[in-house]
Amino acid sequence: MKEKNTAQTKSAKALLDFIDRSPTPFHAVEEMGRTLADAGFARLEEAEVWKLKKNGKYFVVRNDSSMIVFSVGRQAPASAGFKIAGAHTDSPNLRLKPKPAFDKCGYRQLGVEVYGGALLGTWTDRDLSLAGRVILRTKQGLPRSRLIKIDRTILRIPQLAIHLNRDVNDKGLVLNKQTHLPPILGLADAKLPTEQALASLVAGEAKCKASEILGLELSLFDLQKSAVGGLDREFLFAPRLDNLASCHAAVSALLSAEKLDAATRVLAFYDNEEVGSESAQGAGSPFLKDTLERISLAFDGSRESFMRASARSIFLSLDMAHAVHPNYAERHEQNHQPAINGGPVIKTHSGQRYATEGMSAGFFEQLCERAEVPVQKFVMRSDLQCGSTIGPITAAELGMRTADAGSPMLSMHSVREMAGVSDHDYMIRVLREYFKP
Repeated sequence: MKEKNTAQTKSAKALLDFIDRSPTPFHAVEEMGRTLADAGFARLEEAEVWKLKKNGKYFVVRNDSSMIVFSVGRQAPASAGFKIAGAHTDSPNLRLKPKPAFDKCGYRQLGVEVYGGALLGTWTDRDLSLAGRVILRTKQGLPRSRLIKIDRTILRIPQLAIHLNRDVNDKGLVLNKQTHLPPILGLADAKLPTEQALASLVAGEAKCKASEILGLELSLFDLQKSAVGGLDREFLFAPRLDNLASCHAAVSALLSAEKLDAATRVLAFYDNEEVGSESAQGAGSPFLKDTLERISLAFDGSRESFMRASARSIFLSLDMAHAVHPNYAERHEQNHQPAINGGPVIKTHSGQRYATEGMSAGFFEQLCERAEVPVQKFVMRSDLQCGSTIGPITAAELGMRTADAGSPMLSMHSVREMAGVSDHDYMIRVLREYFKP
C-alpha cells in the first residue's frame, strides 16, 4: 500500500468529523460558528449597529442555516477589494411535512417531502434518524428554536421484496414520492397516537415540554458514520460531501491563512442552493451584498466605495464536481473527465450554468500552480442538461468576476457519497494560497 500523507489524513478526518456532527444546515452553521468563535471571530447581529475594526474578525448568521464570515483587511475595500469564497450548507434529503404523523396497516409512519434532487433509491433500507430545528413557544415576539439530533436508529424505508416486484432488477427501482417514501417509525398503538408519540420523542430530545412545540423543521439522515476507504485509503465515503466538503475547506483555509492582508477576506455559506437559492437565506437574497456594503461603509461612509470594492474583488464559487464514472464513462464529455484525487476542477458552461469565464478560470488555475496542486477542467456533454451553482446567481447580483470550481466526486446526491482524500487537502491548499496577502 502507498504511504499515507499525514496532512491529508488529518484534513480528511477533520472533514468527516464535521460532516457527522452536521446532519442539517442548522447543525453545519452551528459547528462552523463554534469553530470560528474559538478562533477569535465575534458574532454580529444583522439588526444591530456594527462597529468594525481594522483586522477584526466577525461572522453573521441568518435563519440559523446561512452564514457570512469576514476578516477585515488593513486597507479599505475600495482600495484592496474583497477575497470571497462561497459554498452551500444544504444537501438533498427527505424532510418531514408540517403534520407528518399517520398510521397505516398497523404501522406508525411519517409523511416526507423530497428536498432537492435526491437519489431516492439510496434512502431505502438504511438506518435512519431525525435531526433539525424545533420551534418553541415564547410569551411574546418571535418563537425560539432549538436544534436536535437523534443519535439512534428510529426510521427505515423498506423496499418491496423482489417476489412482489419481479422486474425491479431489469427495469430499475421506481419510487412514488408520495406513497413509497414515508418511513416506518414503529408499530401503531391505539393507546398512544403517533402524533403524540412523535411529540414526546422530540420533546425529550429538545429538553422541553411537548406543549411548548409549535413546529418542526426536521430531516431524515443516515446514521452510518463517515469513513476513509479504498485499498490505499484514498477515498472518502460520507453523506453530504456535496457541499459540506467545500464549507470545511473554506473555513480551514481561512483559519490557517496569514493574519495580515490588505484585502478583506470573506466566506459566504448559503442554504437552499439545492432548491434554487430563491429564499431569504439563499444566494438569491441580498445577504452577501448587504454585508459587503456594510463593511465598505464602515470605512468611509460612501456608497461609491462599495462599487469600487466590488470592481476590485473576485468570488470563488465552491461546489463539488462530477468525477468520471468508470461504469458510465459515456455520460462524460470525452476530453473533460475529472479523476478523483486529480485536483480541483474548474467548471465552465457556455449557457452560464457556471459563472466561470476566461479570466476567472486563468486566475484559479494560477492559484493551483502556485499552491503546487494539480488542476482539472469540466464541461457537460452537449446533449445533457447541466446543473448549476451559487456562482451565476452571485455573479449577477454583485457584478463580480466569478470562478466555479470544486473537488471531484462520485454518487453525487446519494445518501452516501464518494470523494478523494487528496482532493480535500488540495482544495484547502488552493484556498490558503487565495487568502495569502
